[in-house]
Amino acid sequence: MIVGMKNNNLRHRRATLNPDHARQTHTPAVADSEIEQRLDELVKPAVFAEIAHYRTLGLRERLLTLPVMVSVVLTMIWRRVPGVCSLQRMLARERVLWTQPLYVSQPALTERFLTFPAELFECVLVRVVADLPERFRQRSRCLPELFQRLQGQFQACYAVDGTVLEALFRKLGSLQEAPDAPLAGHLVAAVDLFTHLPCKLWWSHDPRSNDKAALPDLLTWLVPNSLLVFDLGYFSFLFFDALSALQCWFVTRLRAKTSYEVERTLIDRPQLRDRIVRLGKYRSNPCQHPVRLVEVYLQGRWHRYLTNVLDPQRLNAVQVVTIYSQRWHIETVFLLVKRLLDLAYLWVGSLNGVQLQVWATFLFYAILIDLCDEVAEQLYLSLDRISVEMVYRSLYFYAHAVSQGYTERAAVYLATEAYELGIVKRQRPRTGPTLAEQVHRALAATAQPLDA
Repeated sequence: MIVGMKNNNLRHRRATLNPDHARQTHTPAVADSEIEQRLDELVKPAVFAEIAHYRTLGLRERLLTLPVMVSVVLTMIWRRVPGVCSLQRMLARERVLWTQPLYVSQPALTERFLTFPAELFECVLVRVVADLPERFRQRSRCLPELFQRLQGQFQACYAVDGTVLEALFRKLGSLQEAPDAPLAGHLVAAVDLFTHLPCKLWWSHDPRSNDKAALPDLLTWLVPNSLLVFDLGYFSFLFFDALSALQCWFVTRLRAKTSYEVERTLIDRPQLRDRIVRLGKYRSNPCQHPVRLVEVYLQGRWHRYLTNVLDPQRLNAVQVVTIYSQRWHIETVFLLVKRLLDLAYLWVGSLNGVQLQVWATFLFYAILIDLCDEVAEQLYLSLDRISVEMVYRSLYFYAHAVSQGYTERAAVYLATEAYELGIVKRQRPRTGPTLAEQVHRALAATAQPLDA
């Protein structure tokens, strides 16, 4: 462009303002035998188990069947294929996972992304995620002391949160006339605190959807004696009562200016208060079930936590504080699937295609977490110490080693090179005690100290 000349191409300017919409120029990554083997072992059986469901939907047998579509969409994600044109060329010339070379036209492949039932991908994800915990249980590795205790106390422990997906590409004619690209919807996830697996996802096409809109489906899905950790976006007396009625448990924060009435005091110290309260003292619809309010005074302010676990022998104050700190895992999951696995880069312009990409991305993320857990077992470290991002990026070096004659599995190679490749997270220098340790110190003078 000539210096001083103004660029009046508004469409170009809008496209370049969003870094997630920057045009991809890279070529597809080289196939990795380890990832192919894992996908073949863990995903392929789930895909063929859904063939009957595929037929009940009235879908006729054609070239782009369910097994083919799952293989090509997963390939687009883990090999970072830049577009449908490149994918069509790959499909015509090489074996894509369990799909033999197959020629289809680019318009036919594009049309299939627009019309293929996304619920089939969700069913495959549900089957795979249901099978993976057994693999985790069979491994012997270091678990944090808190997790060891919680596993004996609760049926399952989940962090729950929602996120808004990025804007759609304006490739469809109906979107090109819109002044701005619409957002791709709203996603709520329940992530296992122990395994970091996405156990359940709820997607809504409305990006303005409130996080609480998914609560009826969440309550239907939960099993009794589950423990949930969530932030203030889910603060609701009705939700608290519904969880207590289901014999499910929660840990969250207390919303500012929430009224309550104290029923019983368990601990009353200058820096710690643990009390049984009734929420909504001055409201016409107060919380029907009592809850426990844990308050810790640290660094000049009070930290307030709520739980419906009323027995301090089951969850003491230190554990309540520590459990809430684990809620951050779900934020890490959203960061990884969006930035590492490119869910922020939505390569379709239709909501059906968005769903295909969402379910497939989380499916591949679950497979990647399974590999990280196997690396943790090799090093006898907790999963929290393993960098998911560096495991994913280090697969390049494993593929190169295999091309040079290396014969061991990826987990063995990654564990051997873990510190050199940055797979084990560096422990940052501690500038002070953790929040849980500060609570312990506050109770140091207590005659009846809390259990660790």
